[in-house]
Amino acid sequence: MATFARLMMGLGACLLACVAAVSAQQAPAAATDPRDVVPEKMPYNTPYGTPISAPRAQAAVQAAAAEADKRGWPLNIAVTDSGGNLVVFLRMDGAQLASIAVAEHKARTAVKYRRPTKVFEDAVQKLDYKYVLTLDDVIASRGGIPLLEDGKIIGAIGCSGGTGSQDEVVCTAGAAAIGK
Repeated sequence: MATFARLMMGLGACLLACVAAVSAQQAPAAATDPRDVVPEKMPYNTPYGTPISAPRAQAAVQAAAAEADKRGWPLNIAVTDSGGNLVVFLRMDGAQLASIAVAEHKARTAVKYRRPTKVFEDAVQKLDYKYVLTLDDVIASRGGIPLLEDGKIIGAIGCSGGTGSQDEVVCTAGAAAIGK
């Protein structure tokens, strides 16, 4: 009986060694955390330019409002200068009151971080990088877009009151008016 027990223990040890060897061969390589990648160039390093003028900010808001009106979306639309200061604001008739501050927040975030707010939304929703929510003045919702002139940031536009995709469409129309 003792010989049988030793045989079973030996077979068990052999089986464990085989399973470990097979597992080691089939184990996927450790995934590299994308946050550990060191880029050659600084991302979102667009320089700041001269702050947007009130007439140009008004033109961006008018273009955005025309797009929103065409689609029947009552939104709040804010344009900030390159320092994040409010230049022009429009609350369309019927736009949600809670979105007044959100529209300005989206514009301020887009200009301060030199990137569309959709980048933060994607970081949280797609990449599970919740840490971005700890950064000052971040809003992780699309609808904030930097305004560029001659490759420099002169301000940003933020829209709120619809879905994120609606806000983004309207902001894009406003930003396009600056590119003309």
